[in-house]
Amino acid sequence: MQERPSAADDVDLCIIGSGSGLALVDDDINDWRIALIDDGTGPNDAFGGTCLNAGCIPSKMLALPASLSLMPQTAARVDLNLDLVGIDFKAIQSRTFGRTDSISASGLAGLVRRPNVQVLFGSATFVDDHTIRVGHRQIRAEQIVIAAGSRPRLVDAPGFDDPYLQGFVHTSESIMRVDELPQRLVILGGGSEAVEFGHIFAGMGSQVSIVCRSEPLLRAMDSAVGIRVTEHLAQRVVLRLNQTVTGLDSDDLGGVVVSTEDSYGIEYTYQADAVLVCQGRIPNGDQLRIDAAGISLDEAGFIPVDEHLRTSVPHIWALGDVCSPKMLKHLANAQARVVKKNLLAEREGRPLIERDERFVPEGIFTEPQVAAVGATEQELQDAGIGYVAHVQEYASVAYGWAMNDVGHFVKLLADPMGEQLLGAHIVGPEATVLIQPLIQAMSFGQTISEVAKGQYWIHPALSEVVENALLGVHELATEQSAGL
Repeated sequence: MQERPSAADDVDLCIIGSGSGLALVDDDINDWRIALIDDGTGPNDAFGGTCLNAGCIPSKMLALPASLSLMPQTAARVDLNLDLVGIDFKAIQSRTFGRTDSISASGLAGLVRRPNVQVLFGSATFVDDHTIRVGHRQIRAEQIVIAAGSRPRLVDAPGFDDPYLQGFVHTSESIMRVDELPQRLVILGGGSEAVEFGHIFAGMGSQVSIVCRSEPLLRAMDSAVGIRVTEHLAQRVVLRLNQTVTGLDSDDLGGVVVSTEDSYGIEYTYQADAVLVCQGRIPNGDQLRIDAAGISLDEAGFIPVDEHLRTSVPHIWALGDVCSPKMLKHLANAQARVVKKNLLAEREGRPLIERDERFVPEGIFTEPQVAAVGATEQELQDAGIGYVAHVQEYASVAYGWAMNDVGHFVKLLADPMGEQLLGAHIVGPEATVLIQPLIQAMSFGQTISEVAKGQYWIHPALSEVVENALLGVHELATEQSAGL
């Protein structure tokens, strides 16, 4: 891709990153001179950030067909006999990336048509707190927004740096664009990416093995969630927990062999046609030479920001993965809105607004779906915060009976009086939708009684499991406070 020519290198605003940073470029600042710098995402160096090109959007477009592939098992629970005829992986890929690639191209085309915007392609590095170098160009900006995202963390073990073997090793940024569906896929990791891709490729027909150095899966989430998801996924993929990767080598069949070791020193090997590394992500702040701008990274590699998303240098802001350990697209989008409002407020002499990140939800589109917001039970225990916990099974409500449901639940954590939600965790069908009223309740300070009793809940919809969970945690707290 070629740079758009520009007569001036002085701009009002420089944005590093084309993901959520793009939200800053709209008619509200149409009179600003803007430079946007992007280094591309994934194997195609695509424009538009990770979510669009190699993250949440294409992965969910693959996750849905994977979920539908399980319909015969789901239907069997309600006495319906269905057969899966087949899955066209190449057609799913074509439809997915036909959509996302066209959005990427049209987004870039629309951006370069803006007379006040210049787009530069390449790696950005700071020269000083107002100047950024891109190739042979230098941009001097009055305001700078760092929205450079993150990159996959790689495996530091023998063989993973071998140029030949690297052709078999993938990250989330390349695995969805593989030329052929791998017959044997080994996934390294146990977090949300490992669980989602395990679901996707098992649904597509791969023989999936997940190797994780701890147990259960999803250890960062509430323990009830991790245990239940581990139980469900173990029915579809090979799970090897409490094992550490020790190396990668070629095999005699044209694939590779992953070597591991458990806590007792026992060694294992796994043959694969492809290896997917899902061991977290690294914020890209370390690639920007931000020390030249007078900014230091924290111990975890993130750019520190204040309540306004301003860095230690007043005219430099940050948003998204470079400053947020949660690394969630909806969080980055919200942060972009805060930064844009603060840029305008500062220009017009108005007070800045503060970000509110108390109740940031997370959704995992595996089978079953997972959704969570607020504290986990372990976090409350570690902090010495009193609470009550209640679990409501899907099978306890009428629609759960219709589904003949097994093993799905809503878990709520509330203050000892049962009035304020402290955390909500759902495992089951439509979890990412069912959790929304609970996110709303926590965000707006609604009491459990108000949410449960102050509105109609459609009967016999699946949402009644949320209603009953709210009533259940309130009743439990009332009983405990009364000493019953």
